[in-house]
Amino acid sequence: MRYDCIIIGSGPAGLSAAINLKTYNKNFLWFGNANLSDKVEKAEKVNNYPGLYGVSGKELQEAFRRHKDAMELEITDKIVSAVYNMGGYYNVMAENQFFETESIILAMGVVTANQYKGEAEFVGRGVSYCATCDGALYRGKKIAVISTSKRFEHEVKFLAELAEQVYLFPFYKECEMEGDNITLIKTAPKEITGGFRVERLELVNGETLEPDGIFIMRSSIAPTTLLADLQMEDGHIAVNRKQETNLQGVYAIGDCTGKPYQYAKAVGEGNVAAHSVIEYLGEK
Repeated sequence: MRYDCIIIGSGPAGLSAAINLKTYNKNFLWFGNANLSDKVEKAEKVNNYPGLYGVSGKELQEAFRRHKDAMELEITDKIVSAVYNMGGYYNVMAENQFFETESIILAMGVVTANQYKGEAEFVGRGVSYCATCDGALYRGKKIAVISTSKRFEHEVKFLAELAEQVYLFPFYKECEMEGDNITLIKTAPKEITGGFRVERLELVNGETLEPDGIFIMRSSIAPTTLLADLQMEDGHIAVNRKQETNLQGVYAIGDCTGKPYQYAKAVGEGNVAAHSVIEYLGEK
């Protein structure tokens, strides 16, 4: 089955795009957090969203949730780890599953976590972002897992059942991972090095580990990691007024396209991108 569109990201921009695609009866998938946006929910006060002056982030989030539920919009709570340009359509990989789509809307927000030195160089050669995709490659081997959220603990458990040894770097509170082959490390990684494949993980305290592979679990992945040929501008995805990127059929909206990082701007761009997708599909 090939979808008309896949939306990646469940903040205000992604919600706006989903609302408009649903209104026009398009067949689409929406990947993101089932709870929509943690960033919105944590906002103390929102004074510049038209019609909702002085609302709290929780109130705005609840309004978004009611709208989503009323339109029966479903979010697929999976992390997208790769997008492949198949020449005329795209293949999106999310937790070891592939989904074909005519178009893509990127709404993943700003990726605040910097990549580790050597990370991009060794993607596919010892660095992975998907446990279920690549875990079997490290059966009986030693791996390092860098995790930024408790939501990934089930993936760490999966990897621990396969690997001989897991070096876990939990960058979140209340880590509950235990196991005879799980070693918790509180020192931060610094650099990934090796030859053709990963050989070492250097830590900021000067120590060095020698894992066979490194899994990095983040809630979002840098745009150029998803799509290597995506054009960037000052750290953001470059788009025109139709929210088109340099790749045919790929659109970007919200914080990932640049400042101002405002909900009203994100929602507007979501609306524009959805209509651009509808026009693109009509032309195809």
